[in-house]
Amino acid sequence: MTVLGAGNMGHGIAEVVAIAGYDVVMRDVESDLVSEGYESIEWSLEKLAEKDRLDESVEEVLSRIDTAVELESAVADADLVIEAAPERMDLKKEIFGELDEHAPDDAILASNTSSLSITEIASATSRPESVVGMHFFNPPVKMALVEVIYGTETSDETAEAAYEFVESLGKTPIYVRKDVSGFVVNTVLGPYIAEPAWMVSGGEATVREADAAMVHRRGYPMGPFELSDLTGIDVGYHVREEAGRPIPPVMAEKVESDELGRKTGAGYYDYESGEGANYGASDDSGEFDTLRVEARMANEAARLVGDGVATPEAVDTGVRLGLGFPEGICRRADDIGLDAILEKLETLHGETDEERFPPDDHLVELVESGRTGREAGEGFYEYDSDGDGPGDYRLLNYDLSEEGLLEVELDRPERMNALSTDLLGEIDDLLSSVDAEAVRCVTFEGAGDRAFSAGADIGGFADRSPTDAMDVTPAFETVEEFPRPTLAKIEGYCLGGGLELALACDLRVATEDSEFGSPEINLGLIPGGGGTQKLLRMLGETRAKELVFRGNRIGAERAEEWGLINRAVPAEEFDEVVREFVDDLLHGPPLALEVAKKVMNEGADASLDAALAMESQGFGLLFSTDDLREGTAAFREKRDPEFTGE
Repeated sequence: MTVLGAGNMGHGIAEVVAIAGYDVVMRDVESDLVSEGYESIEWSLEKLAEKDRLDESVEEVLSRIDTAVELESAVADADLVIEAAPERMDLKKEIFGELDEHAPDDAILASNTSSLSITEIASATSRPESVVGMHFFNPPVKMALVEVIYGTETSDETAEAAYEFVESLGKTPIYVRKDVSGFVVNTVLGPYIAEPAWMVSGGEATVREADAAMVHRRGYPMGPFELSDLTGIDVGYHVREEAGRPIPPVMAEKVESDELGRKTGAGYYDYESGEGANYGASDDSGEFDTLRVEARMANEAARLVGDGVATPEAVDTGVRLGLGFPEGICRRADDIGLDAILEKLETLHGETDEERFPPDDHLVELVESGRTGREAGEGFYEYDSDGDGPGDYRLLNYDLSEEGLLEVELDRPERMNALSTDLLGEIDDLLSSVDAEAVRCVTFEGAGDRAFSAGADIGGFADRSPTDAMDVTPAFETVEEFPRPTLAKIEGYCLGGGLELALACDLRVATEDSEFGSPEINLGLIPGGGGTQKLLRMLGETRAKELVFRGNRIGAERAEEWGLINRAVPAEEFDEVVREFVDDLLHGPPLALEVAKKVMNEGADASLDAALAMESQGFGLLFSTDDLREGTAAFREKRDPEFTGE
């Protein structure tokens, strides 16, 4: 395949493709540009190798990357070409005209544009059915999301091939089935940036209030003004200008004064002589109308869904992976209540008559049909409302096999599986509602390849009162008290609340490159979820206090030496070791395992005499079970026992 462009996006895409095992030609118009791009790839690969995030040597990856200046030779044998040139329509159409002439007839021609029309780009060719958008996010090596965008004439075969290629790179694609301005992610992002700017322009809020409210009250990773400063205020300005949309005065003023954000040293915040984005949780954000911002984002999401541009799942995946939002906007809208969002938009439109507030037809249809969100059992999504068994979860995935293995995956890879109140609630609900009799063993793991869980989602807890925060979430207790053995499969960071979840499990197996710690002290907090007491009982006073007081991390080998985990194993042996643990638990005697867990957990907090009494009672209880008879018979007959839990 071929990547056209050796700039930040071009060389980033080429690097991702080569890491995935493909041969790639990286082409640009000047040899110096190509050389700079290649050197950037080499530097990035070396950094990945230092962090042990490459499966092969830097040299092996680089051997799959060729460079070129002449377009004709670069694309002569390509089955896929990804254009990553600057965002100018005239330039892209010129490139695609040349591709139409020189690329093989069966090649897929893709553009990495973030905002320009795929349909118009494709019009420069005689094969618009083979042209598709493949919008990688910056930096491609780190960002998991790729939008796969249909032009008006893009064939399903072309889009599906692009989608499958993205998956083969280890990235997450979403379909954008119509060629709309902003595609999916930037369509939802638009109101997040613009609406607070309109509110500040109208004297209804300050920059600091808006950022503090959206981050510390609503859990977004970065405030809208801080984000604008990071990406460049002029970027959002020109997108709105090209689309013919009104521009908030405060945004226009910053562009006119050449205060564009970090790149100029000043924007909404001062980065040279000031403290930069220095808003905090203590800022007076209580009056800032967060619903106004989220209602507009939800309205855009409704428009995307109603117009058939994307599914709710695609929209939510897009904003989570592309923007780092704590949850999808469709899920959040369902939680808020679509009726409340509709009412907010109608009120704002009635008060202002502004064209950005009229509710989308699809949002109106949902509300009028009674699909108002989670409480109603249906909104953008359908919810399990009968209370019978596990429900529909948005932050975790689970699977219960016929053998009785309940696999639970924390699904917030964009936030390194940080534990929010909602995620903890879903863990509690799953284990509280699942049929424990059908379960023989439970495993917990984190999605992605960076973390089991990097801790608590501080933003997600920001709106809790001190007295609420003192109430330990029941999730940790539910995990600890679940009657079946539980195993934490730890790859990567296991910190803070993530460590407390792992400690609530019975067993812990980790890769050697995993890291453990209780960094809460660095935030002026202490470990919660029983963390201080579990560490004290597990490690002893000396080591527990070192871990808590210093807030430092320790590696997996030291964690094993201290007794914090059961095994620290090389990454290539991890799955096999976990499988051995799970096999023993799945095929062990369910009743004996349940009694052993209960006696050991409760006995740890009792006197020795009381603990021995519990052990004796448990032993006596098991003496009359069918499992004991089966185990004894199997021992005599030299075969594996088949325990039934009776």
